[in-house]
Amino acid sequence: MLDLGLLLIRLVIGVTLMGHGAQKLFGWFGGYGPKGTGGWMESVGFKPGVLMAVLAGLAEMTGGLLFAAGLLPTIGAALIVLAMLGAIKVHVANGYWVDKGGFEYPFALAAVAIAIALIGPGAYAIG
Repeated sequence: MLDLGLLLIRLVIGVTLMGHGAQKLFGWFGGYGPKGTGGWMESVGFKPGVLMAVLAGLAEMTGGLLFAAGLLPTIGAALIVLAMLGAIKVHVANGYWVDKGGFEYPFALAAVAIAIALIGPGAYAIG
């Protein structure tokens, strides 16, 4: 049962992060693509914005894919944590809770990624 639980966590978090990456990279799922996301990133201090949007999108897409597959789970988790540290930086001034614009959501995603990296991906993993 533990291995099924780890698989469920990896799939939900990994696919969610892949979706966030696709929003930044391709404008899918209601995202704004590199240019739109880049403009927003510049407005919150990440410059050059388009490059930062692409790097964040690649970290989320690649990290999410590796994480979901259980392939190179430490690298996948590290990419997720890196992307979430950027999100935490943006939201930390608003406090913890997401309903106030806080950093709760990226913090939780980073914590899950770190936990799976420490525990391991379980038996149902490619790597």
